[in-house]
Amino acid sequence: MFTNERRQEERTGRSGTPRLQYLQELVSQFQNTTDDEETKEKIVANLANFAYDPYNYTFLRQLNVLELFVDCITEPNEKLVEFGLGGICNCCADPANAVIITQCGGIPLVIQCLSSPVRNTVNYAIGSLYYLCNASNKGEIMKPEVVDVMKRYAAAEEVSVSFSNLAKAFLDKHVSETA
Repeated sequence: MFTNERRQEERTGRSGTPRLQYLQELVSQFQNTTDDEETKEKIVANLANFAYDPYNYTFLRQLNVLELFVDCITEPNEKLVEFGLGGICNCCADPANAVIITQCGGIPLVIQCLSSPVRNTVNYAIGSLYYLCNASNKGEIMKPEVVDVMKRYAAAEEVSVSFSNLAKAFLDKHVSETA
């Protein structure tokens, strides 16, 4: 369920932690955690859960959480990649968020995730590219190798219905526009 100011106030009460402060605490905790990968994974997963709600978008941009998500998909830890890309996928339908992700070099990193061994990561990659692809970056995304991967996923219904459905939606939206 999406949040608004009134609902947020009802949920937190007078003594509750304001959303911006709570998100800042999560970001600080992530930045201060060095050796504990499991803690970092939990924090990024938590931040990704906040990324689906437009109420949080301004806070996430203000705290550079989108950049943190992009950084996570460069990590060797598959869980950080999965949760970072999940955060990107959750918020990239918003044009302002998509611009930040694109400016941070997120598109080639998301494209690399199409070959991840983690199913959720591949789903998030396809979904993210669906929303990130627009007139200003279509050339970066609609490379023949990306279209080929999407066509293979679209045809692989027996392997993964979600891959197939997401890839078909991507192709329907973006390949038919370029043809």
